[in-house]
Amino acid sequence: MCARERDLAGAVLLHDSASADGAHLGPYHYNAFLHVCTSSLSDPKTGAAAVEFGLKVFDRMVEDGILTEAAATSAARLAAASGDGDRAFELVRSMDRHGVSPRLRSYGPALSAFCSNSEAEKAYEVEAHMASKGVVPEEPEIAALLRVSVDVGNGEKVYEYLEKLRRCVGCVGAETAEIVERWFRSERAVEVGGGNYDVGVVKDAILKSGGGWHGLGWLGSGEWEVNRSNVDEEGFCVSCKERLVCVDIDQTETERFAEAVASLAMERKAGSNFRVFQEWLDSHADYEAVVDGANIGYYQQNFAEGGFSLSQLDIVVRELCQRSKNKWPLVVLHNKNVKALMGKSPSNKRLLEEWQREGALYASPKGSNDDWFWLYAAVKLKCLLVTNDEMRDHIFDLLGRNFFLKWKERHQVRYTFAKGILKLQMPPLYSLVIQESERRSWHFPLEEDCKDERSRSWLCITRKAPLEGTIKIERNTGSEQNTAEMTKAENGNYP
Repeated sequence: MCARERDLAGAVLLHDSASADGAHLGPYHYNAFLHVCTSSLSDPKTGAAAVEFGLKVFDRMVEDGILTEAAATSAARLAAASGDGDRAFELVRSMDRHGVSPRLRSYGPALSAFCSNSEAEKAYEVEAHMASKGVVPEEPEIAALLRVSVDVGNGEKVYEYLEKLRRCVGCVGAETAEIVERWFRSERAVEVGGGNYDVGVVKDAILKSGGGWHGLGWLGSGEWEVNRSNVDEEGFCVSCKERLVCVDIDQTETERFAEAVASLAMERKAGSNFRVFQEWLDSHADYEAVVDGANIGYYQQNFAEGGFSLSQLDIVVRELCQRSKNKWPLVVLHNKNVKALMGKSPSNKRLLEEWQREGALYASPKGSNDDWFWLYAAVKLKCLLVTNDEMRDHIFDLLGRNFFLKWKERHQVRYTFAKGILKLQMPPLYSLVIQESERRSWHFPLEEDCKDERSRSWLCITRKAPLEGTIKIERNTGSEQNTAEMTKAENGNYP
């Protein structure tokens, strides 16, 4: 009742009475006492007393050999409330000695205390301890670290936490956006960076990162221009005219993803058959799209009656050929389907044999799951995957969901057939994620409830100083690609 009613005085009396009577207190009692204390912190009349009593209760817990993560976190909140960030952090570090693992919330009090007091180095130490325990910070923690880095003018750390923020969130919240704006408008932000850099190195770094980020630190020099902007339907920033990109998983993640798919495929009875496919794919690597044949063939057909529409599959293949200037996609289809379709009609046989001659068909062997074949091919070749399969099966969960979802956004092409007319839903033109370009511009999508993405606000941040040297800018317009050279004199005037 004291906990429910935030009755600190009543809780103190109960505690003292229990101590006088020699009553045994268990984890529940201690946690209830601590709850009363933390809930009393906001009251100016009881705040100081709550800290004193709560830490006394916690010390008794430790003496009794009773320590939980929740109790240590509550004690850390009490210590931080009194301005003692050092003790709050020590309470987290002491969990190891009692066999207790800290959680993200355990670090919040110490981190908040250090950041509020502009004790940047101590805040960085907290984050390093988090990393050592495998605890991943989220936007509130990264924003706090970003804020203290801005306060002390540590440009290197600002860059580091912007990168971590990019990995952590898609759109940024209002408070985080305010911190970002404050940094780029500061005098210290003008000073960071260097005048010259190798554009080729920057492009390679962006390619390896999966796009939208190079991670090489501050490039160029000079004052920053900060604007609120929007992105048009073609993915171009209305303010700076730069085109945003659809961000992919990075090169290392792609290689690990392909290896994981291959490993799991061979564990699940594909064995030597899958190794044969890997070798075949190494010598047939010039595809821009992989097609899940069964998914398209059975689409809107009566599966129970064996319905398979080869004509639907052919429409998809022809459309992909046309889009890629007569380059064939790779259709993955189970061997049993290929045999059944060839036996149905001469026209089916002629069509499938044409695909085989052109290297556009791979028949997954008996006893294998063709899902592994089309997924591996799409990942390995870094190309599009045409399927409506949401890949929510437990086999895909084994691959890990976080980067898998990012990969799907960038590579999966969904489709519909309305009255026999094909409509392909291509991947989005750009990702809702913080982006940094080779032009040194930054774009931050803001967290808003938008029915139309064109109305979403973005922070558009660019260097006012002109670029050094020449940068090649490419813009895709339909089936043609226009390339233009942008020199220092043409800075800001994109084709």
